[in-house]
Amino acid sequence: MPELPEVEIVKQSLKKTVKLKKIRQVLIKNYNLRFKIQKNLTKKLRNEKILNIKRKSKYLIFHLTKSKYLIVHFGMSGTLHLIKKNKKKINTNLSFYSEKNLPKKHNHVEILFDNFKLIYNDPRRFGFIILLSSNQKFLNFFKKLGLEPLDIKFNYKYLKNKIFNRKKNIKNILLDQSIVSGLGNIYVNEILNYSKVNPKKSGSKLNANEIKLITRFSKVVIKKAIIKGGSSIRDFKSSKGQKGSYQNEFRAYDRHEKECLNKYCNGKIKRIFITSRSTFFCKKCQK
Repeated sequence: MPELPEVEIVKQSLKKTVKLKKIRQVLIKNYNLRFKIQKNLTKKLRNEKILNIKRKSKYLIFHLTKSKYLIVHFGMSGTLHLIKKNKKKINTNLSFYSEKNLPKKHNHVEILFDNFKLIYNDPRRFGFIILLSSNQKFLNFFKKLGLEPLDIKFNYKYLKNKIFNRKKNIKNILLDQSIVSGLGNIYVNEILNYSKVNPKKSGSKLNANEIKLITRFSKVVIKKAIIKGGSSIRDFKSSKGQKGSYQNEFRAYDRHEKECLNKYCNGKIKRIFITSRSTFFCKKCQK
């Protein structure tokens, strides 16, 4: 599943092309995504102007006129493809599982502009597209999300208050979008390795220093991943066709049996499963 940095890169790369452009037509070829697409979506989007594109957590948000918002979530295998009239295809690919040339049968939604179109492709259909028609509906939609790591309010005090009495393991706590939004399996593995915290350790057993380290490295890892263009696992690309490079910085994720890169540690990264998710950590330094 794409995480905060990858969706941020997509937002940045689409913004110059799509901002202030008018939607001329919307073609819906399959209404049955994770949530069924609204029946009147085509009518409501026709001739709408995109005032801005923003991101919240793992959601891409198209700001429209009269306080309307088109929300896109990519699920496990959703991708956006920007295709210009010269038919030069540029992928904004957010899937870890898709092939480079995705079958057209999974092109579920096409948003047409004057000189280009956006295609939403999703083989597994765990993503969704929804139109929110007021500021209040927008606020209600996101009200259960926790703070993002880059939020100025995301600090030691915030995280401590959220986890100090929780028996759940710290990995699953960080994956809980109501506590920390935007993180997924890749970056949680990285954050915990930097912080030298065992992913199986319960939140209630973390000491003050461990919470401070997790807070600090949550910001460090996410900032660096955005600078590096995200993690290109298989076919993730920006709309300019550029691959991210943060996967070259991995210290834990997908490094089973490789040497731990933490200073003064000669341990090895091991792979286990926590709640059916691959988890990579060093038994020696992640206590």
